[in-house]
Amino acid sequence: MIFSLFRKDPRRTTIATLYKRIATASRNPGLYAALGIPDTLEGRFEALSLHMVLILRALRQLPHPADDVAKDLTDAFFRDMDASLREMGVGDTVVPKRMKKVAESFYGRAHAYDTPLNDGDEAGLAIALGRNVYGSEAPAAALGRYAFAADRALKTVSLDTLLETGPVFPEPESFA
Repeated sequence: MIFSLFRKDPRRTTIATLYKRIATASRNPGLYAALGIPDTLEGRFEALSLHMVLILRALRQLPHPADDVAKDLTDAFFRDMDASLREMGVGDTVVPKRMKKVAESFYGRAHAYDTPLNDGDEAGLAIALGRNVYGSEAPAAALGRYAFAADRALKTVSLDTLLETGPVFPEPESFA
């Protein structure tokens, strides 16, 4: 019984690997150099949130157990955000309040990006990205094209491929 606590859970390992691949993709230097995402704490949150939204959208289109993968992946994202806040020195009493703001921000972005992606509204997505990523009313057209291309590509990937090899995102430099 006690030894079961020390065994690796293959499902958790798979989700951790998938999350790591998404986080790595969100740190692609081209996102910051070519597409102009600010290389700041907020900019990195925006890049990670965008990539998470794109993956979660792809998972919604896939058969069971993709819904379980999406839930586990979302949990991994929020565990990472919680750990990051604690690493930055945010006190234990303040973390829940900050996490509530992180969750509101993430789900707000997911909603803001979902509608234009569903409708094929590149201009609407560019405006939402400009507002969230750049803090500007100027549309983020290049980043919007990148997100549309990633969304289209991810819709062609099976769950097995996504879990085994991870997501493949386009090269940001080709959208600058």
